[in-house]
Amino acid sequence: MTRDPDDLLLGVSVCIFRGAEVLMVKRGKAPGAGLWAPVGGGIEPGETAAAAAIRETLEETGTTIRLVGVAGRRSFPRRDGAGRVDLTVFAALHLDGEPTPGDDAAEARFVAVGALPSLELVPGVLPFVQVARLLASGRTAGRSATHR
Repeated sequence: MTRDPDDLLLGVSVCIFRGAEVLMVKRGKAPGAGLWAPVGGGIEPGETAAAAAIRETLEETGTTIRLVGVAGRRSFPRRDGAGRVDLTVFAALHLDGEPTPGDDAAEARFVAVGALPSLELVPGVLPFVQVARLLASGRTAGRSATHR
């Protein structure tokens, strides 16, 4: 992840939709091992957030996407207490490929949006998925989610 001068780690989260399903990844490594979340990861030096979203999706799941827009931003303290993490959350549409878990993922699969509450999710994820779903379906009017 890109680190800025204030110990801010920059990353992305990508809510990828295929009809009424969203692509979720069961994290295989810390932080959040065993928890489900959208695709996500760090922004490399010199990389844009959008490029990172597309790259992380391909690396983590082997799928290709079309970004629709930014659904919001998440900012939270790092687990080690040394700064903060700032994520740009994207809404995207699935284009091609069946999900196959990459190095950081224990599992990757499409899940019915309505079934998300039955999964053990990374805390704070659900509101972002809901806003991203509206954005991906074209039913949003300037909505975004922010969580600090």
